[in-house]
Amino acid sequence: MKEYPDNDEYERWMAHAKSTFKAIVNDRSSGSYNWACFKCQQATEYAVKGFLKGIGKDSSCHSVSMLLKKAEFDDDVINIAKQIDMYFIPTRDPDAWPDGMPNDFYTLDDVDEAIRISELIIDAIDSRWKMLKNPSPTIQR
Repeated sequence: MKEYPDNDEYERWMAHAKSTFKAIVNDRSSGSYNWACFKCQQATEYAVKGFLKGIGKDSSCHSVSMLLKKAEFDDDVINIAKQIDMYFIPTRDPDAWPDGMPNDFYTLDDVDEAIRISELIIDAIDSRWKMLKNPSPTIQR
C-alpha cells in the first residue's frame, strides 16, 4: 500500500510540468502563441494532478479549476485557474473558431499572461505541497 504524501509521484508530475515550460519558451520565441498558451494550461494541469496523485486523490479531469477544487484550494486560486482553463481547447482545435486557425487569435500578451497565471498556480501548489510534507510543529502550552 502506498504511503501519502507520495513525494515521488508528486515530483514526477512536477518535473513534467517544468519540462513543459521549456517548450513554452520555445513556442513563445517562434511566435506559436496558441501552443504556448495551451502548454501553460498543460503544465498547470500536470502540477495539480501531481499534487492530487501525491495525496492519493482522483485526478481524472482536464480542467485545472476543477482539479484544484478536488484538492480543496482556496477560491482565489480556483478562480484564477478558470482563466488558464480557457486555453485547453480553442488554442489547438481549428473548429473552435468560426474562421481562421487557432494561432490567428493569440498574441504575445496572451502568452505572457498565461505564463504569469500558470506560474502563480504552480507556486501555490508547490507551497502547499511543502507545507503538507513538512508541517509546522505545534506549540505545546
